[in-house]
Amino acid sequence: MKKYFLLLTFCFFCLAASAQKYRTAAGIRIGKNDFGGTIQQKIMERNTLEGIVLAGTREVSGTALFEHHFPIMGKGFNWYLGAGAHVGHLKDAGGFYGGDVILGTEMKLPIFPILLSLDVKPAFHVNHEDWGRISGGFSIRYILVKEKREKRGLFGIFDRSDNKSKKNKNKAKEEPKKGNIFGF
Repeated sequence: MKKYFLLLTFCFFCLAASAQKYRTAAGIRIGKNDFGGTIQQKIMERNTLEGIVLAGTREVSGTALFEHHFPIMGKGFNWYLGAGAHVGHLKDAGGFYGGDVILGTEMKLPIFPILLSLDVKPAFHVNHEDWGRISGGFSIRYILVKEKREKRGLFGIFDRSDNKSKKNKNKAKEEPKKGNIFGF
């Protein structure tokens, strides 16, 4: 039974490694003392911007984070590190602001357009009764915009797109032919 479980786990992670990337994803975030929404937008190859809006029993806050992703197993499973800032309102003390750091893991489910992430997010506050807090959260995001995949032929050997031949023709037109000194 243990062998079958290990085989199933290995197959699941192999499928996750071949999962396609995303451009935009949105969903919910669940923490120990708060609940809210999250949206993530890819801005560069391995960088994303994430916006988080949270509501707790005594406070409401909004956070903007810049995150850099590091692949663990292919494109579908990675860890990320980032930093950002937040603003909010505390029930008894009024408005507050501060800085955040985030460290987490993220996995795209193999078949469904769903992202699962688990993270730790220390925050440093100004104008808050607590000067700092270490919180964590679990996020479930739905992929709104998928990243376009490159067309590939059999086993990735043959290029099915005609762009390659068009690029070579355009390159030949742009570059003047170089001959010897006599112009032949």
